[in-house]
Amino acid sequence: MALTPTPSDKFTFGLWTVGWQARDPFGDATRDALDPVRTVNELAARGAYGVTFHDDDLIPFGSDDSERQTHIDRFKVALASSGMKVPMATTNLFTHPVFKDGAFTSNDRDIRRYSIKKTMRNIDLAAELGAEIYVAWGGREGAESDGAKDAYVALDRFREAFNTLGQYVLDNGYNIKFAIEPKPNEPRGDIFLPTIGHALAFINSLDHPELVGLNPEVGHEQMAGLNFVHGIAQALWHKKLFHIDLNGQHGPKYDQDLVFGHGDLKSAFFLVDLLERYEYSGPKHFDYKPARTESDKGVWESASANMRTYLMLKERALAFRNDPRVINAMAESNIPGLAEPTFAPGETWRDLANEFLDIETAGKRGYHYEALDQLALEHLMGAK
Repeated sequence: MALTPTPSDKFTFGLWTVGWQARDPFGDATRDALDPVRTVNELAARGAYGVTFHDDDLIPFGSDDSERQTHIDRFKVALASSGMKVPMATTNLFTHPVFKDGAFTSNDRDIRRYSIKKTMRNIDLAAELGAEIYVAWGGREGAESDGAKDAYVALDRFREAFNTLGQYVLDNGYNIKFAIEPKPNEPRGDIFLPTIGHALAFINSLDHPELVGLNPEVGHEQMAGLNFVHGIAQALWHKKLFHIDLNGQHGPKYDQDLVFGHGDLKSAFFLVDLLERYEYSGPKHFDYKPARTESDKGVWESASANMRTYLMLKERALAFRNDPRVINAMAESNIPGLAEPTFAPGETWRDLANEFLDIETAGKRGYHYEALDQLALEHLMGAK
C-alpha cells in the first residue's frame, strides 16, 4: 500500500490547525500568522483533499462587507487552482469576549440571537463553497459553577438554536447537515453535551434529528477517560458519524491536539481498523496543532505526519485482519460468535425455558484475548 497521501484518501485540515501561532496561557506566539491562500496551496501539494475553517479564520472578525468579499474571493481562487475542497465549515463562537458566557446558551438573550445570526451568515458561505457538513463545537457553552447557569433550561436554549438553524438550512434548500462536537471541559470548567453519548441523546430531541449527527474528536473523548473506539462504534451504529476529528492525546488532561497517533497509538490502530472495516466515507479531518516548538518547516512536516500515520495504520490494520494467525486466534476467542443473533428467526423468550447451560463448565472457558492482543501489537510494531 502506498504511503503517499492523495485526495482520494479524503484527508482534511482546518485553517486553525496548521495556522495555530502557538500562543498558550503562558506564552506568546512562536510562529507568524499563515495566509489562508498559502495554507490551501501547501496542503494541496502534500496530497490533502480539503480545508475547513471557522468564519473568523478566513475573514478577520469585524471586517466590513468589502473586506469580507476580498478574503472570500482570494480563497476561492486558491481552491479552484489547487483543486482543494471545503467539505466542512464552522463558526467561531468562543474567541471574542462577547461569548465568555456561551453563545447558544448564554444567559443573555441578545447574545444568543447574535450567535445564531453569525452562524447563519457563515452557513451561507459554507453552502456557497460546497460544504455539506457544518460542525458545532460549543466551547463556551457551559459553566464553572453549578449555580451560574440552569443546566436544565440551557438544553432548551441549545435545542432552540439547533431547531432554528436546521429550519434555516431547509428553508434555503442547502445540502448541509450539522455535526455536534462533544468535549467535556476546556475552555469552560464543564461544557454542555460533553461526550458522544450526551450528544446522541440530545439529537433525538430535535425537530429534525436527521439533519444532526456527530463530529467526535479523539482527544475530547479521551479527556473524559472514555474509549474513543467504542464511542465511534456507537456513532457508526446510529449512522451519526457525519465527520471525525483525528489527533493524539495522552489520557485525561488538557486538550493536547497532538499529531494523530502521537498519543495512544494502540487506540489509533484499532480506530483506523474500525473506520476502514465499516467503510466510513466522510472526511478524515486532522484537528491537531503543530507543537509550539516547531518552525514553519515543522508545521508542514507535522501535517504530513498526520496523513502518513493514518496510511501506515490502515496498512497495518489490513495486514492484521488478513493474517492467518489472527484469523485463527479470533476463531479460538470466538470473536465471530458475537455476530450470531442470540435468537434465531421466530424464537422468543419462551424458547429459553427448557434450555440448560452447565455454568461451571462455561465459566472455565478461556477466551485467549491476550494472544490476540499480542498479535495486534506485533502488527502495529512491524514484527513478522
